[in-house]
Amino acid sequence: MIDNGYDFVGLHHTQLAIPPGAEDRIRAFYGGILGMVELEKPPVLAARGGCWFRGGALELHFGVEADFVPARKAHPGLLVAGLDALAQRLDAAGVEVEWDDNFPGHRRFYAYDPVGNRLEFLEPQQL
Repeated sequence: MIDNGYDFVGLHHTQLAIPPGAEDRIRAFYGGILGMVELEKPPVLAARGGCWFRGGALELHFGVEADFVPARKAHPGLLVAGLDALAQRLDAAGVEVEWDDNFPGHRRFYAYDPVGNRLEFLEPQQL
């Protein structure tokens, strides 16, 4: 590591864009189906719309974008313990799960949220 006087210590959150008025669909998916906890946004940020969620140590923030286009290639990679159970939960909710075995050392699948943002869920393989 280069000694440059600072260190990266973690990832605070990932933000994804959503179209205006999509908060209820996002709440149903991330809070309902995925079981994440919605966080209260600071008032000055809440006025902009959107919503925030936490699951374990992971935070996802959703910001309203007037000219929204879903992230179809760019995506967060979410580490999961219990990948099969999550895939079954998504499938039972009618969310398509696309398995991909092209990442050595991990099992993973892709799914899309209700506004079309791509999500990658992965779990290290047990050796």
